[in-house]
Parts: sequence; C-alpha cells; structure tokens
Amino acid sequence: MAQTLAELARRGVTVRPGTVADVIEQNVGTVAARLGIQVRSAWRYFDAAGLADTIARQQQEFKDGSDARVVGQAPMPPVDNPELALIMASVPDSLAETGGDLYTVILNIAVNAWMAGHVHGEDGCDGCEGSRGPSGHDWEARMKAIAEGVPDITKWFDRDVWTAALHDSGFSVERR
Repeated sequence: MAQTLAELARRGVTVRPGTVADVIEQNVGTVAARLGIQVRSAWRYFDAAGLADTIARQQQEFKDGSDARVVGQAPMPPVDNPELALIMASVPDSLAETGGDLYTVILNIAVNAWMAGHVHGEDGCDGCEGSRGPSGHDWEARMKAIAEGVPDITKWFDRDVWTAALHDSGFSVERR
C-alpha cells in the first residue's frame, strides 16, 4: 500500500489510504482466485506503479467527465437554491452542537438534502402529483419564503464564508 500511495503522490493524486488498501486486497484476491493460487502467491503479480497509473487515469477521467453545466439540473437543485444554502449553513452549527460528531452531521445533511432534492423534484414528478393534499406544492413560494426570511442566505455558496463559519464553530477539516 505504501508503494502505491508513493506512486500516486508522484502523480499528484490524493486518495484515502483505506481505499487503496481495499483495492489492493480486492485485486490480489481476484488474481489468486482466477489463477487458483494462494493469496500470498498472488502478491508476485502485484504492480504498485501499474495500480497507481490506473487510479490516476480513473481520477482524471472522472474530472474530465465532470461537467459544470449539470449543476442546477436534476437531481441537483438550481444554483443559489436557498434551501441548499440553509443545509450548507447548518453544518458549522451542527458540528458545534454535536461536539464534532461528523457522522451525525453528515447523516443530517444527507437526509435534509435528500428531502430538499425531492421537494424540488416534485414539480416534475408524476408520481408525486397530489401527494401534498389539496393545497399542492408551490416550490417557488417556498424558495421565496426562505430567501425573504434570510435575505443573505446565498452567502453560504461562498467557500470563504462557509470556511470562516466552520472555523468560528471551533472545528476545521485537516488531513492527517
């Protein structure tokens, strides 16, 4: 694993060590199974530089395949969505409230984002038609109410504002 991580570092690629270890274990196990040999014998076929090349290529393909134009398209909420800004704004406070329990914070964010995404998606969801009772669902009114309640809510899309709030909460993200 150390060799593969060193090879990745030479290529300017950062990957979580546990992920690399999992990939190596899976690959060596696959080689052993396909060749009908013991796992310890399959290690002679392991190539740290080759694996690093593959991971680096996959990461580059992912970056190249990411298209900024899809931001704001389903399933993503529109850019500057006030509800998404509320979710982002809740992270620093949630960290402080939970004493830094990142699991709880991420779970809360995921559930809120999931629900917010579905709320936004209901306008075009045939299966959701009428699911909110006779009053229906007025997504634009909801976004307007959020924006009126917190006029500067979209400030949370500014990375510097969010990072400053995170630091003010007493927490930060550091790589070890």
